[in-house]
This record gives sequence, structure tokens and C-alpha cells, in this order.
Amino acid sequence: MKKAILLSLLVVSSLSGVAQKLSVEKESINVGQVLYRNPVTVEFKLTNKGYKPLRIEKVRTSCGCTTVAYANETIAGGKEYILKATYDAATLGHFQKEIGLYINDRKRPLMLKIRGVVVDELKDYIGNYPYDLGDLKTDKNQIEFDDINRGDRPSVKIHIYNNGDQVAEPQVMHLPNYLTAEIAPSKIAPRHQGEVILTLDTKKLRDLGLSQTSVYLGFAPGEKVSSETELPVTAVLLPSFQNMTREELAQAPKLKLSTENLDLGEFHEKKKLKGMIEIFNAGQTTLEIRNLQMFTTGLEVALNKTKIAPRESAKLKIAATRDIRKVQRPRVLMITNDPEHPKVIININVK
Repeated sequence: MKKAILLSLLVVSSLSGVAQKLSVEKESINVGQVLYRNPVTVEFKLTNKGYKPLRIEKVRTSCGCTTVAYANETIAGGKEYILKATYDAATLGHFQKEIGLYINDRKRPLMLKIRGVVVDELKDYIGNYPYDLGDLKTDKNQIEFDDINRGDRPSVKIHIYNNGDQVAEPQVMHLPNYLTAEIAPSKIAPRHQGEVILTLDTKKLRDLGLSQTSVYLGFAPGEKVSSETELPVTAVLLPSFQNMTREELAQAPKLKLSTENLDLGEFHEKKKLKGMIEIFNAGQTTLEIRNLQMFTTGLEVALNKTKIAPRESAKLKIAATRDIRKVQRPRVLMITNDPEHPKVIININVK
């Protein structure tokens, strides 16, 4: 009986802890470019996910340049509330302004951020948007992070254009843990443009060589992923040779290929085309093929040995199936311990 009472008290305590919970749809909003002395207003969508009413008791901002409209607002359980904040844009350059919301259910404030850059002239991207991803048009339909090393944080910018009739709130979906996305501005009016910056954290990549994934650029929150909004992403992580001495470099393996462009000919009635490349080690120490991968489907590879002694060679057999004709730029990737050739790309040509 005592155990049952204790369990009931724990359940009630747990529910009361969850009962008062204020969540925010976006804690940080990037407004992109803002014209000098043209105040910009953003809206933070707050939701009381608990059962009891919550009250905004106090609001503090990081400077007098940011104002927040509120009046001791109470948010009923399960209800939403729009908090409007305005930045005066009176200073040129990048800005990040913080807003602290003091709620009656928590000791620490809920921190919100407004980010962007104040400019004296709005500068638009003047290039083309050749790719359609639903109602958004982009200047890229695939992302490549090439020749990166552990510890790097490279970024790629994607310019986007709202080709629809509604205001877009672009979302990058299915991001792996090694990618982050920043969208500016967070809302894009019809016939206006913005940008997405994808940043790669190489410390979170598991292996050397090729990592492949796909992210999806949605028009608004809640949109489902589809092949029409897919953005393939590839990253090639190289081994590091920065700490090698001159003597070690002089003794290093040296890779020589019979060709880096393998022509497999025409299919005609054949189901598969085959070819071979010789890998020769012209160096002083053992050459290691640390990774062997295909960028695309429709390829098969076989290597007779991954460690090649000095003055010896290995055979890399490559076969292509008919699926290869559906693929653009079929390639094979090799990662080696040759400091001069840590990454080798073999291009495959078929007719």
C-alpha cells in the first residue's frame, strides 16, 4: 500500500513538473539583410505545453536597441502566444541581440535571439536559380565538401528563391549530426530570395574517405520529404600528413596509376562492362589503400591487395552495370597513405 501511495506521489510530482512548460518554435531567428535605420520585427511563437497557465513576468533585452511588446501576458495550458520583438537597425554590421523571458515556472530566463546584418544597401544574389526544389528554386542541386581534414568546419552557401505564392519558411530536414544549417531570412516573401548555409563538423565524421547523405529543403514547417526536394551531400575526409618530417616524406610511398580515366566502351548486348587499372608503388615504403568507395550506383570494384610493397603493383578491377547510364559523373574514390596523393578519383566512361 505504501509503495502504491509513493508511486502515486511520484506520478503526480512528475506531472506537475511537466505541467508548466513553455516551448518556443525557434529560439534564434536570422533576419538576413536589414536596411540601415529600417527597424525589423520578428515573431517568436511560444506554446504552453503544460496544464497550468504560465505568465511572462518580465522581459529583459541585451540593449535598448531591441524592444519587446508584452503586458504581463498569461498563456493558458495548451495555448500559443506570439511575442513580437523589434530591432532598430541603427548600427551597420552584423548583430546578435538577446531577449530574456522570465516565466513564473522557471528560475532562469528563456533566452531568445535575433540575428542578421544591417547594410546601407540591400545586395541581392544576381546569379541563376536553375534547380527546382518544389516551390523553391536554388543555385545548387548537390553539395560537395572536398579535400577536408579532421578539425575543419567548412561551409557551403545555397542561394534560394521563393517561386511560390505564399511566404516561405524554409526548413532543412534529415540533417545528420555532422551537418548544421542556418537559413536567412527565416521567412521569405514570394519572389524574394534568401540563403542556406550548411556547415560540416569534421570531428563528427566516423571514417576517412567518402560520407554520403541527403538532406531535404522544405518550403514550410511540417512538410514531408520527397525526391523533388532532395539535396545529396558528399564529404571526403582526408588523412593528415602535417606532422611528417622531411625524412619520413622522402621515404613515403608514391602511387602511380595506369590511368585515372577508365573507358569501358559500349554495352550493346552486354549486361556488364569490365576494365582494370594497375596501381604501382614507386616509393620507399608500403602503399596502403585505406578506403575504396564508389560515388554512385552501378559500379562494382575488386582490389587484389590493399597493401602494396615498394616497386610492386596491385590490380583494381572495375565493372559497370547498365544502371550506370542513369548516373552523372560515375567515379571511384581511393584514400591512400601517399602524402602527395591522399585522395585519388578515377573517372568511369561508358557509352
